[in-house]
Amino acid sequence: MKECKMTNTSNTNCTYPYKEQEVYFQNIPDNISLAGTLTIPKTDRKQLPAIVLIAGMGPHTRNYEMLGHKIFLVLADYLTRQGFAVLRFDKRGVGKSTGTFDLNATSKDLSRDVSAAIDYLKSRPEIDPHNIGLIGHSEGGMITTMIANKRNDLAFIVLLAGAIATESRNVLEHVAMQLKADGACQEMIFQDRAIRKKLLEIIKKEPDRSRASIILQQTVNEYLNNLSDKLQEESTQYHFTINENNAHGVIQMLNSPWYRYILNVNPIDMLKEITIPTLALYGSHDFVTAPRIIIPLITKATRTTDNITVMEFPHLNHWLQPCKTGAMQEYGKSKETIAQAVLKTISDWIKNII
Repeated sequence: MKECKMTNTSNTNCTYPYKEQEVYFQNIPDNISLAGTLTIPKTDRKQLPAIVLIAGMGPHTRNYEMLGHKIFLVLADYLTRQGFAVLRFDKRGVGKSTGTFDLNATSKDLSRDVSAAIDYLKSRPEIDPHNIGLIGHSEGGMITTMIANKRNDLAFIVLLAGAIATESRNVLEHVAMQLKADGACQEMIFQDRAIRKKLLEIIKKEPDRSRASIILQQTVNEYLNNLSDKLQEESTQYHFTINENNAHGVIQMLNSPWYRYILNVNPIDMLKEITIPTLALYGSHDFVTAPRIIIPLITKATRTTDNITVMEFPHLNHWLQPCKTGAMQEYGKSKETIAQAVLKTISDWIKNII
């Protein structure tokens, strides 16, 4: 068989220049068995630096597959070819992992699964226990920050479009920017921002989820009833707008333990307490975790430290893939899963600091 050249989809009619193992490890506190893939470079080194990959929001398998792109398959392949052992795993309740994935599982809960992955790597004789790091994308970046703030046995962390600006005003700004990129009219953006602000205020003020659910439903009903026919039709065209088709799901999501936790945690405060080398990468056309909001927050919070490197790449979206505008409809059309410049930056930076 010929050697595999990684593309956006896996190729089973070839071999990789590294070992690939199906592995299982335990989150003992939560009684969960997690399944994943460990890729190990073919090398004479007795112990290897290792990386755990942490996916963003949603019930993702180990390859972190969206719209035909297998983000973590591509990332793991590149980094393993560069000499790193890489562990990627199915989220709890997904793929071959046990447990339940739903909106009751908070980022803090999911962080225990990642900690179990770290502990597993430390038990492997071919892994250097002093050179284990984390790479987290989006919500995975926030989880990475949480873990690095608590554990003292990590060598480095990398935040890929890390979701670390979680205050309501930042959430509102992110959504408005994405809607503008997607082509929504100014009135649609204004109306969506107004209703979203009301909903977030309800979540903040009403701790009882049952009562909050009733108030949220009444507020959304009033919003939709007062929305013009033109805007009601437009609201169905975009991923982030609230409309009759998705209103129930939006309310469930906003009122969930998962989202309530995110609104009440402050990753920026955690980030400024982290002392290990940290790399934070963002794309200029990412409006889900917009660098124009996040980078100034990181810079201000970490101005007295020299362990963090922050970079913004031009014309990359939230997945750090090349794009023209950052509109959601571009994501599945890109020929690249992750920009080559991002892959090289990650690898070079880790090699330089370990």
